[in-house]
Order: sequence, then C-alpha cells, then structure tokens
Amino acid sequence: MLRILVASSKGGVGKTTVSTTLAGYSAISGTRTVLVDADPQGSSTIWCEKRALAVPESAVAVVDGTRRKKWEKRIPEDAQVVVIDAPAGAMTDDLEPFLEIADAVVTPVLPSVLDLEATVRFLDSLAEFPRIKRGKLPLGLVANRLKPHTQASQQVVAQLQNWPCELAAQLRDSQAYVLLAGLGKCLFDYHSETVRSQQQDWEPLLSWLRHKGSGGKPAK
Repeated sequence: MLRILVASSKGGVGKTTVSTTLAGYSAISGTRTVLVDADPQGSSTIWCEKRALAVPESAVAVVDGTRRKKWEKRIPEDAQVVVIDAPAGAMTDDLEPFLEIADAVVTPVLPSVLDLEATVRFLDSLAEFPRIKRGKLPLGLVANRLKPHTQASQQVVAQLQNWPCELAAQLRDSQAYVLLAGLGKCLFDYHSETVRSQQQDWEPLLSWLRHKGSGGKPAK
C-alpha cells in the first residue's frame, strides 16, 4: 500500500486539486484507491461522490479523515493507494497521525512571496518530525499554478530548486482543474492533445512517488 499525504499550512494552494488528481490517476490505472478527506470543508468527499456517478468504473472510495482515531480503521484492507487530503492550515502537531503512516508527503506551493514564506515555516516545522528528520519520510514540493513564461514563476522555481527538499513537479496554471473538479473528474480522464500536454506536467511527480514510495527502489 502506498500512502501519500498532501499537506500545507497555507490554504488555497491547490492541496485538494493535487489530492484528487493523484487519486483519479491511480483509479484510472486500475489501482484500488482510497481518498482520506481530513479537511472539514469536505471538498475531496464531494469530488469522490460526483466521480462515483460520472465514472463509476474508476471510482475512488472516500474515508472521513476528520475523526482522528477512526479513519485508519475504515480504509479497506485491499486498498493499494491511499491519498490523504490534509486539513488546511494544519501544522506538524495536527498532522502527526498522518505523518506516522505516510510513505511520502507532497506540499503544493504557489508562486508568491507570502506563500513561500508560509511554506518555509511549515517545512521548518516538518523538519523536526522524527521520520522526516531521519530521512525515512520523503517530502516533495509541487510548484503550482505557474505561468511558465513569466519572470515571477521562473524566480519561484529557481528558489524552490535551491531548497533542501526536492521540487517534485511544476504545474502550470489552468482553469481546467476547476471545471474538472466540479464534474468529479481529473486530467487523466481525457486524451485530447491539449490535455495530454498538461498531463505531462504530472509525470515528474508520479515518477517521484513511484520511486520514493517504494523506498527508493525501482518501481515494479
């Protein structure tokens, strides 16, 4: 079982978009997938419910992760991939139950000074968590909503590449994510040329998760 925690102390960075896209990709690939919605807003839960109606052949099971002591027991035993959408604004103490069982942590970052500063504080907090401190829990950054040809986005990417944790992916800004979320779908449900170019943005993250989630061993 691969357990992916998507977390950030900053709201509005695309945490749920990353969570639902990863879960959708996994389900479409034929993997038994569970999305643990630990955010009280319940956006991931709504997405899963809509997906079950729109594309039942690749539905994603959802578990209420807001109940600290009960959510883990509700994950089906045959689950192969578990994506955890952490609560917005959570810091390390709030995330401890998820950090204890996660195989990888993914943190989205927006290209703005305020978001970078908030992420630094969050990462400093995470760095003290024992599993991360010992190098047992990999942490990857996702630069989100980039405008690749702008100087601001280029500067942010350059800055993130110099941070101690890995920059696992660079996702360009697109309204497609908002539209797809409302349908219970994700980029990987479609195959047009335009969508395929955006799907390529995700391949570095997917590759990173395959590698890190297997303990650094080549994925089978």
